[in-house]
Amino acid sequence: MTPAVPIADEPLEETVLVVPGMHCAGCMAKVERQLEAVPEVARARVNLSARQVRVDHHARVGTPELVAALEAIGFASQPRPEELAPPPSAVKPLLGPLAVAGFACMNVMLMSVSIWSGADGTTRQLFHWLSALIGVPAIVYAGRPFFTSAWSALRHWRTNMDVPISIGVTLATALSLYETVTGGHDAWFDGTLMLLLFLLAGRALDAAMRDRARAGVDALLSQAASGAMVVAADGKLAWIATRDLVPGMVMRVAVGERLAADGEIVAGETGIDQSLLTGESAPVAVHPGDRVHAGTLNMDAPVDVRVTAVGQDTSLAEVARLMEAAGQSRSVYVRIADRASRIYAPAVHTLALVSFIGWMLAGAGAYHSAVIAIAVLIVTCPCAIGLAVPVAQVVACGALMRAGIMVKDGSALERLAKIDRALIDKTGSLTMGQPRPDVATIAALSADEAAVALALASHSRHPLSRALAAALSTAGHRAAAIEAVSETPGYGMRGRWQGLDVALRRPDSAGTSAVTLDIAGRPLRLIPLSDQLRPDCAEALARLAALGIESSILSGDNRRAVAEVARATGLTAQAGASPADKRDAIGRLQVAGYTVLMVGDGLNDGPALAAADASIAPGTASDVGLQAADIVFLGDSLVALPRAVLAARRTMTVVRQNFALAIGYNVLAVPLAIFGLVTPLLAAIAMSTSSLIVIANSLRLAKVVK
Repeated sequence: MTPAVPIADEPLEETVLVVPGMHCAGCMAKVERQLEAVPEVARARVNLSARQVRVDHHARVGTPELVAALEAIGFASQPRPEELAPPPSAVKPLLGPLAVAGFACMNVMLMSVSIWSGADGTTRQLFHWLSALIGVPAIVYAGRPFFTSAWSALRHWRTNMDVPISIGVTLATALSLYETVTGGHDAWFDGTLMLLLFLLAGRALDAAMRDRARAGVDALLSQAASGAMVVAADGKLAWIATRDLVPGMVMRVAVGERLAADGEIVAGETGIDQSLLTGESAPVAVHPGDRVHAGTLNMDAPVDVRVTAVGQDTSLAEVARLMEAAGQSRSVYVRIADRASRIYAPAVHTLALVSFIGWMLAGAGAYHSAVIAIAVLIVTCPCAIGLAVPVAQVVACGALMRAGIMVKDGSALERLAKIDRALIDKTGSLTMGQPRPDVATIAALSADEAAVALALASHSRHPLSRALAAALSTAGHRAAAIEAVSETPGYGMRGRWQGLDVALRRPDSAGTSAVTLDIAGRPLRLIPLSDQLRPDCAEALARLAALGIESSILSGDNRRAVAEVARATGLTAQAGASPADKRDAIGRLQVAGYTVLMVGDGLNDGPALAAADASIAPGTASDVGLQAADIVFLGDSLVALPRAVLAARRTMTVVRQNFALAIGYNVLAVPLAIFGLVTPLLAAIAMSTSSLIVIANSLRLAKVVK
């Protein structure tokens, strides 16, 4: 059915459904197609990492109709709770079956060695019964993820990739039991367990990647405070949980606290660390009437804030939604798997059925024909194809980790290999993110001046003051004895030293990253602070250019600071970009045909890191940046960027080789199975051998980083 065409002047509503039963590209495609077939639904887009589907629809269709549509094809769903909450882990339910399959497979294989070595008669029967006692319960338990999925599909008159797997496992187990009970020569518990072990290992690797992909949104949401101290009309104070705040309440925010909601300053002045939204490294002075946002940090003085937006209406929630929406893009291999899932089950069923019927017509008998059909089901198991990508990714990720580059999402290597455009944040990415005073200026200070500056700076939490104090301490200076120290938010520190007024304050010229030391009766001392470029910055940018990647700066910092770094690196730059601006800039490049790499570290970079085709953050990044990025480099050197790109390109070369090997295996093995030249045990061994060949080829990536 063709989706309803939206009416131009009728706004669409958005509903987000949680669908826990989705676990593969085939599930994703079925959910999207089913929902888009509902009249009045404009579009549906699955986020497989979060196991959610976002549906744009007209008001004439409600949540019950959407839930019923998914129930009709066997997917239970429910509306997403108002508060964004992390879904249950996708990998934990697979760990138990994986461990059981591995333990049982090893034990049954040990007994099978004796049988292969020539054990016969009573000894053979004893080993068959022991294998059955170990294997059958293990197969029932370890196969549950496949059996449950297959049954859910079949009872709604559809199929998925788990149906032929479940049929093959069930028939092989049943025939093995029959052989054991009747004293037959063969039993295939070892092959069945080996099959389940490889399938579960591949699925667990995929689930682990998806769990990591969701962690960025959860880390971002954790930036909001759990509640706030609210001032009542009679002046009394009461602690109110974030979920119970409503617009109009007045929060009293102490120094060092994060805001629980968006609001407007009604009393007090302070400096707000709002790098969450702007990336600006220095706190911004705010006064009565100024807007402040949930998740930002009060740096200097207590303030009263009237709540204007709570929950899903805050800027923090909007940034989380941007990240979540950006994470729904699909890779090439996911789309290939999507198409393959539509034809895999019918093709395998058809091959097995044709084999069974053909051998029956040839007079082989029901038992022998069933054995051949089972061998076809097992030999066509997509283990090697399923391992082609994740194993190569795991080996490459291990090599990158040893080089100080941590890959959190293996599928990012596929996207990173195609990068031809890089957008790099300034503070903390191109630069170290740590303002430092000019060494020559520090050396030029007299001992008294350095002691006074250190004393004043050590009383402040302002980043520039902390940087100055650290530099003076490192230089061996000691703090002077200062009396009556006070801090004026947005202005600086004051005190008395040996009867003289002293101050450490911001310069009169706006936009200058510096502090001024003022000692009564002495000339003012301007102490510039600057953020240093990362080591090997020029080499890294040159190597990226040699790889065909054009780079530019995309930063939320002020224009003056960005312009200085742009001049030093020779890159073009966009300054003052909000999280939405960064995401939109990436979107424009993608529409123009570029494959975009985002390099960022701040809270405000989260949506851009998620929206980019691939993303990298330094190890010093914020929690949100670390979680949202696909890759994290742990050292200071920016050369990690071209190294990661080059390693990704070599990895994808091996992945393509793996696919060729896996397809070649099927081209050779399937005809042999159909013609009765392969038993179920040999089919399992052949399937495992093809997987081992793919693994061996992937191991060449152990030295991929150069």
